[in-house]
Amino acid sequence: MTRHAHSYFSNGCWFSLLLVGALLSGCAITGDEIGRQVTRVDPSKELSGAGTGIESNNILAVADKMVRSMLKSPAISQAKHAPTIALLAVKNNTRFPINKRIFLALMKARLNSQAHGRMRFLARDELEAIRKERKIKREGKADADPTKKRRSVAGADYFLTGRLEGHSTVGRKGVSDFILYTFKLVDTESSVEVWEDLVHIKKEGLDDIVYR
Repeated sequence: MTRHAHSYFSNGCWFSLLLVGALLSGCAITGDEIGRQVTRVDPSKELSGAGTGIESNNILAVADKMVRSMLKSPAISQAKHAPTIALLAVKNNTRFPINKRIFLALMKARLNSQAHGRMRFLARDELEAIRKERKIKREGKADADPTKKRRSVAGADYFLTGRLEGHSTVGRKGVSDFILYTFKLVDTESSVEVWEDLVHIKKEGLDDIVYR
């Protein structure tokens, strides 16, 4: 390589490096562009920017009251044997979209940790996997405890379900939302509602926000 070619090659490399550096610095994200940093907040507290819909603090408060109420109900507190409970989907008749499973998931987890064996929940979501496991055990393809063998899976003594009802008004002064939360235990043999409780929350605000 000649001296002239070497000088040209070196200058070209430096120019390329400078060009890449300029592009990277031009594409760099500044602190202002990132926005405010993610902050961990207490889900049981109402946020300053909250709307009139269903917030995390409402979900926690409703679930907490329902758990305490259910544990005190005669259907649970006076039961001779721990009743089995299956979950039925919550019905949402409000204008706000919400993950309806979150209420029952939270209530079930709290009841399982606080009931100390006074009730048992059925894993109906896992029923297909349970049936497959039972089948391979009975075919001798997997070990099984003979003392736990039963003819069929456990049935539910009660269904736990709930309903969300809403009433909304919009006027010149803002928006108002009233939401009624009800949950109940239903006897699967008699259809009798052996327990029910409710929470109602009303909110008013100048602005409405979008819930997803």
